[in-house]
Amino acid sequence: MALTAQDKSVVVPGEELASGMEYLPTSGTYRDGDKIIAARLGLLQVDGRLIKIIPVSGKYLPKRGDTIIAKVIDITLNGWRCDINSAYSALLSMRDGSSDYIAKGADLTRYYTFGDYLIAQITNVTSQNVIDLTLKGPGLRKLGEGRIMNINPHKVPRVIGKAGSMVGMLKDELGCRISVGQNGVIWLQGAPDKELLAVKAIQKIVSESHIPGLTERISKFLSRK
Repeated sequence: MALTAQDKSVVVPGEELASGMEYLPTSGTYRDGDKIIAARLGLLQVDGRLIKIIPVSGKYLPKRGDTIIAKVIDITLNGWRCDINSAYSALLSMRDGSSDYIAKGADLTRYYTFGDYLIAQITNVTSQNVIDLTLKGPGLRKLGEGRIMNINPHKVPRVIGKAGSMVGMLKDELGCRISVGQNGVIWLQGAPDKELLAVKAIQKIVSESHIPGLTERISKFLSRK
């Protein structure tokens, strides 16, 4: 009963990850007899007895309750259609777009217009991939001027860190405002040189997320700069 692949190593479909019944297969893995096998390409993650694979690439898969950064790409009679860095767009209705009452036929560009970025929450995802958003909730709002960057959505937890430790360190060290959407879209606002340094630090986090000692390396990177 042992791991046959190393934690945080890159594994390929069909690769044996563990033998025996001590470990339990979860996301991206399956059991074949007494062995756990990789079902997709990605990084092996062992959490106690649980084995899963973090995909190394892929589009964002919307989930109800996720807080994301969305971009307004169209205005309809009933609200705003948004790009959410997914295969499907999402709809922000007039009812969910503001705590104000918006009369039918009102000029919706007074609230949000083409190209605006919003911190929104997903309220519904149907089997037909109809995705609904809301801006009613703590912290949900239209974003101001700033820099937008996109990362692999599966790397978002590493950028945020445990209890927000990684993104908190970036904010404190660089004096930037940073919002990280669970869809892999990040908004930064600060002095231009600090924004650029934040982008470089985030790129480093993404590329080195599978290597131990990440927090210490990022801290040294920031102090050297």
